[in-house]
Amino acid sequence: MAGVVSQFRSGTLSRREFIRLSTLLGISGVAAARLGGFIWPRPAVAASPLRGGILNIAGRLPVISDPVRLSSISGSNVLRQVAEYLTFCGADNIAQPYLLDHWEVSEDLTTWTLHLRQGITWNNGDTFVADDVVFSLRHWLDKDARSELNALLGAYLDGTGLEKVNDHQVRLHLKRPEIALPEHLAHCQALVLNAKTFEGDFLKAPVGTGPFTLAYYRQGEAALLKARGDYWQRGADEKPLPYLSEINCLDLGGDPAVHFKALRDGAVQLVDEGLPPVSNLQGLPLIKDNPGILVSEVGTAATRALCMRTDIKPFDDFRVRRALKLCQDREKILALVLKNAGIQGQDTQVSPVHPDYCPVPTPAYQPRLAKHLLAEAGYPHGLKVELVLPAEHPEIVRYGEVLKQDAKASGFEIAINALDANQYVQQQINAALGILPLPHQPLGIMGLTSALAAPAQAPKAPADGTRWMDEEYSALLARAGGLLDVAERRQVICRLEKIQQERGNLGVAFFINSRVCLSKQLKGVPAHPNGIIQLHQAWLDV
Repeated sequence: MAGVVSQFRSGTLSRREFIRLSTLLGISGVAAARLGGFIWPRPAVAASPLRGGILNIAGRLPVISDPVRLSSISGSNVLRQVAEYLTFCGADNIAQPYLLDHWEVSEDLTTWTLHLRQGITWNNGDTFVADDVVFSLRHWLDKDARSELNALLGAYLDGTGLEKVNDHQVRLHLKRPEIALPEHLAHCQALVLNAKTFEGDFLKAPVGTGPFTLAYYRQGEAALLKARGDYWQRGADEKPLPYLSEINCLDLGGDPAVHFKALRDGAVQLVDEGLPPVSNLQGLPLIKDNPGILVSEVGTAATRALCMRTDIKPFDDFRVRRALKLCQDREKILALVLKNAGIQGQDTQVSPVHPDYCPVPTPAYQPRLAKHLLAEAGYPHGLKVELVLPAEHPEIVRYGEVLKQDAKASGFEIAINALDANQYVQQQINAALGILPLPHQPLGIMGLTSALAAPAQAPKAPADGTRWMDEEYSALLARAGGLLDVAERRQVICRLEKIQQERGNLGVAFFINSRVCLSKQLKGVPAHPNGIIQLHQAWLDV
């Protein structure tokens, strides 16, 4: 740790890199700040938040049974008030211990010792112990559970690598080095489950360590959360959190305008849009300039990515892929698709919000160079391609329309095929060209990993459908995942980003801002890159 402090004080590491590396080594953010000689930023909270009150939230209430199959942020935002995670990634995208007190990691990043917080109880009175963590990990790794977590963690961990050291320690023996383990443990599906009570359906036994209990959950209608009196975290008054007495979650349907009208009229104090809330931009004018409503935004790595099948013509040729990416007028796309609620992307999944971001130039709109690349690839007279899009995502359709127009100058003739949800699911798998939603990841290396098609190298992700394989990229990715040295890892990530730009499978024209829309009476609910809503410190100033 002394070497890390020395690098920071000499200017080799930025503050964010220093905090990320310190937490990776098991040092809390507060302790790292002390070592670095600066003050750890704390959220602005009133000295005496008010207790009591009922919070009403407008959002969607999807099907919920087993948390490992959660398919929406909105669903996890309900359950995370009842159950919790081993780690938590805040708006700074740096993982901090949550149900964990701290962790220790070996120098080769293959052995992680997880130290549990003590004195935590489940809402049924059971004590939170290592058996619960081992049980949860085994469930996440269970292939029959059909979870993204199985693909994510299973790439480097299996049941033989789980060791219960004692009631408050669990040791993980990884099959390969993995620098992003703390971030993976904060995945929205990684809710820690009670080993004694969970039998496959959380709603039948909603036992968690969180600040609220679940009174009822009616899919598509309403859910009610009630404060528990013995939660492990304490507020500014040294009494157990939460401040709120109850939370009413109301499903007001699929029209975003209805949600925003409810906020405008005071029927709800918070809109849970999910992430990214691009489709809901049309609802914002309803609350624009309203003095009683606050809209705050934060940058993310979430995007709508241009995905090209690299195993079939014409996108098996990297020159064709690069040519199409050069047809993106990023400034125009950002304005017309997002109304500038985001930043320009560089055809890589590493965003400026990432602690491991390597600055790379933003590719310019270059139709003449694109035309030259097409000719080199054997298409001197241009190329006709079909772009398959989900009609239910108006921002994706708009992106496709802008690209179609701007790509004409290079010789691309794009036919747009916008399909309804059922048709899209069936046809996009075999489509040579599409635009897909890619979610925010807290680390750049996580996004870089999800771009690769090789099962041994990457978890399943929407981009996997491109079948991209690249030996140099794979080797560099494996190397980056095992590097503790920040400067050395940054060099590798710079090269990975460059490869994505030059011959990668994705076009990334923009990154989307996440936002939270709420009544100014509601305090303690910041915007989060993943659209996560934490309500243990929320309170109403009424």
